[in-house]
Amino acid sequence: MSVGSVPAGYEVKDPGYPTPEENYLTNSRGLLTWAFTLDHKRIGVMYLVGVSVSFLVAGLLALGIRLHLFAPEGWLFNNSFFKWLAPDKAPNDIYNQVFTLHGAIMVFLFIIPSIPAALGNFLVPVMLGAKDVAFPRLNLSSFYLWVAGAVFFVMALLASGLDTGWTFYTPYSTTTDTSVIMATTGAFILGFSSIFTGLNFIVTINTMRPPGMTWFRMPLFLWATYSTSIIQVLATPVLGITLLLLIAERTMHIGIFDPEYNGDPVTYQHFFWFYSHPAVYIMILPAFGVISELISVHSHKRIFGYRFIAYSSIAIALLGFLVWGHHMFTAGMGPMTTIIFSALTFTVSVPSAIKVFNWLATMYKGAISLTTPMCYAIAFIFLFTIGGLTGLHLGTLATDMHLHDTYFVVAHFHYVMVGGTLVAFLGAVFHWWPKMFGRMYNELWGQISAVIVFLGFNLTFLPQFVLGSRGMPRRYATYDPEFAGLHAMSTWGALLLGVGLFVALIVLLVSLFKGKKAPANPWGAATLEWACTSPPPFYNFERAPVVGDPYEFGDIQWDGASDRYVKVEPKRETIPTEKPSESPAHAGE
Repeated sequence: MSVGSVPAGYEVKDPGYPTPEENYLTNSRGLLTWAFTLDHKRIGVMYLVGVSVSFLVAGLLALGIRLHLFAPEGWLFNNSFFKWLAPDKAPNDIYNQVFTLHGAIMVFLFIIPSIPAALGNFLVPVMLGAKDVAFPRLNLSSFYLWVAGAVFFVMALLASGLDTGWTFYTPYSTTTDTSVIMATTGAFILGFSSIFTGLNFIVTINTMRPPGMTWFRMPLFLWATYSTSIIQVLATPVLGITLLLLIAERTMHIGIFDPEYNGDPVTYQHFFWFYSHPAVYIMILPAFGVISELISVHSHKRIFGYRFIAYSSIAIALLGFLVWGHHMFTAGMGPMTTIIFSALTFTVSVPSAIKVFNWLATMYKGAISLTTPMCYAIAFIFLFTIGGLTGLHLGTLATDMHLHDTYFVVAHFHYVMVGGTLVAFLGAVFHWWPKMFGRMYNELWGQISAVIVFLGFNLTFLPQFVLGSRGMPRRYATYDPEFAGLHAMSTWGALLLGVGLFVALIVLLVSLFKGKKAPANPWGAATLEWACTSPPPFYNFERAPVVGDPYEFGDIQWDGASDRYVKVEPKRETIPTEKPSESPAHAGE
């Protein structure tokens, strides 16, 4: 449909392009305008840069781990360079510290804040048609708390390192001479950042929804963000208290976790997993919201089972608090307790399966466009399904006894967290990149990056399921020669995955300088963020946008003349076009 063929009584709604004064990226310049900004979009962009740098550091550490495991006796950290760099440390000690920092940085600095803090900050107010979040100053302070937490992790890296694993398990974490206190202090500060962000989103979504946007007319990304925020606010304080107790145990020996002082290390595991299992859903629930948007928009079809997807987000958030014990089947809990935790674990699979079923039903008979975001969304469904199904083996008592602390757990965890959260994050970045920065990227190279990431990821982690089922324990720096072939395959896969991620990064960065201007609505979506210009103006909308069905694509039409999607809707006469026949009484005539 072209603009010239608009039916009588209808008009085309297209905001065009922003002027430099309107554009939130250019309406004020200088480092200080960014450092002290209260604009949720700029804060979201700063988070995006921060989590991306964290991911780069954690990813390089992961490549170091895989290269070391290329040979049964270890390769990389046996190298003469590392002997020169750290003459006092054995290769196995370096390996322990590298995998600990990889896990801690990846979990606390990237996976947890990536979608909620970076993309949520940018998108939540725009999706609501609002000017900002409810508490802009709290929003900026949460970002600086994240920076402070990251600084503590870097200081731990530069000091004596950290070798406890990202879980800080006692009693080892109470006795090791590495930088446990510095790292846990960093995690404690990051917890406050997470709580502030979650609180802000809850209040924003509760109080700033525009007239007409009822709970069941909200985009599913907002439902996922809301559910995630509830977990952040309720569960994160438990982690904070646990880490404070761990610091007190190390410094004052108060006898809570350390058996030498009549403490119980299993108590630490209960505290830690009571937070950390819900935290798994802090990581994956926003990804579910992203995929719901991507599948619907790029299938150009109404989402199937909207209410079931919305309710399943809440169900996952609530059930996530009840299943922490399945991490501890081998820790010595009673038989009845383990049976209850096992049964509860299986209940979580129901709302998760509902989401996957509804995404597939949405794609069925949809007009699917294999754009870069859609390629990542399809990859997500494939990878998350494998991660979910293999989780059943770990939720089952008999098989978990065999697979506990093996590479099977490593593979399952990475299929859920990396194959889920990272791939959804990449899909989201490619989907909303034109909106955030006003530039289109090279579609072909974006699709190539998605294919390389998918192949590299599977080549990395599928062999690890076999390794684990054959008894290869995780966190070991050396292994029996019989595992060498599968480890080598996994290392080649990690290198291929790194190439795919590097291609994705280059595609996006090049678009900033050479990409063509993005229209307001490049994908033909119906949620409110696509009703403003790309990039959005400083206050997002000139006037409050008209709320419609977020998944009604009937009035989004392809305009061949301007080569973009536009919204066609009935004309609304807001200004009288004829002079009144009689002057009003107060005119004095």
